[in-house]
Amino acid sequence: MSETAKIPTLENDATFDAYVARPEGEPKAAIVVIQEIFGVNPGIRQKCDKLAADGYLAVAPDLFWRLEPGIELDPDVEEEFQAALGHMQNFDQDAGIRDIEATIHHIRREMGVSKVGCVGYCLGGRLAFMTAARTDVDASVGYYGVGIDGLLDEKHAIAHPVMLHIPTADGFVDADTQAAMHAGLDDHHKAVLHDYEGLDHGFATEVGKRRDEEAANLADSRTAAFFAEHLA
Repeated sequence: MSETAKIPTLENDATFDAYVARPEGEPKAAIVVIQEIFGVNPGIRQKCDKLAADGYLAVAPDLFWRLEPGIELDPDVEEEFQAALGHMQNFDQDAGIRDIEATIHHIRREMGVSKVGCVGYCLGGRLAFMTAARTDVDASVGYYGVGIDGLLDEKHAIAHPVMLHIPTADGFVDADTQAAMHAGLDDHHKAVLHDYEGLDHGFATEVGKRRDEEAANLADSRTAAFFAEHLA
């Protein structure tokens, strides 16, 4: 079952929409699904629906609402891909983290689910790492997060488990950046990193040309086991 929820900002001076997928019966935990640069589009909603089928309350906040509410773009359409890059450049990531934190609070206080994880893709993978460092989220997973090497000075603040999925041929995350991520996080007691040899950015998308079925299923199985352990 899916619905649209209104989430109040931390300042309680505005609200933003979130796609909510509910499981049959009581959820075993909740997961905030953090969008790519393409908005809360069909692929992100499908991620939520799959998590709900696995027993989780899944909530995908519209993080681009300050730019334009309801943005939905297709990465396989060049014009829409370029528009998404523009939105990424104009997006206030610090405000986005506060909206993710507001979503976590709303889930715990208004939806009645105390254990909350997050999973993000692309821009959302970066935001998932930031969420791990800046909020009290219980577990975080990032797929092909961009620019995480520039966030490593925040790793000391990570109090709960974090998992990162790293395709080695990512056109947006070069080999030096990947090496810096490993150097900075391989010995972190809360972090686990998985490499996917020869794969590119977006390999675990639900729909479209970027998906690699075998690798997506492997990464998602690791994510499922991670959440089963840390959101129990």
